[in-house]
Amino acid sequence: MTTTVFLVRHAAHDRLNRILCGRMPGVSLGTDGRAQAAALAERLARESLAAVYASPLERACETAEPLARHREIDVQVVDALNEIDIGAWTGRAFDDLRDDPHWTRWNTARSVTRPPVGETMLEAQTRVVGGIERLCAAHPEQGIALVSHADVIKAALAYYLGLPLDAILRFEISPASISKLVLGDWGAKVISMNEGLAP
Repeated sequence: MTTTVFLVRHAAHDRLNRILCGRMPGVSLGTDGRAQAAALAERLARESLAAVYASPLERACETAEPLARHREIDVQVVDALNEIDIGAWTGRAFDDLRDDPHWTRWNTARSVTRPPVGETMLEAQTRVVGGIERLCAAHPEQGIALVSHADVIKAALAYYLGLPLDAILRFEISPASISKLVLGDWGAKVISMNEGLAP
């Protein structure tokens, strides 16, 4: 039995690359993000998808909605797809964190650094991989779309590629990108990573 998984990063929001949003509520897609979400639905229209799952955060659900609406199904919210909990860094400007030695450690040694009052990358990886595998078990021989966040998707890809967590800083997962996996009793294979929308 094989399940095809489309890992979709949420589309752009207005605070992208300025504020470390984490699990901050109220971060919705901007104008560009809504256009990206609509384009994603068109891009994935040719794929056979039995279900659309999303992180509970607004930006993920708003990205998933056009994809689900196209198929006349509901978006199903799954906590395992939630953004990594960055604790006390939530809502901080990236510029304010630049000189923080703890932030520097986080960005050089993800495998052994915990955000203040947050979760480790290993905890996030365990959470998302467990969620992916439960969803695959529920959808044998089907395709599913999972809308999540950059570091969460990176953690999942690192696991299935057999890479150490520190390697996630070596590849990009862009807003509104798609990464494709197939999973089965035989194991897993990464088919593509960080596929962007055509300009």
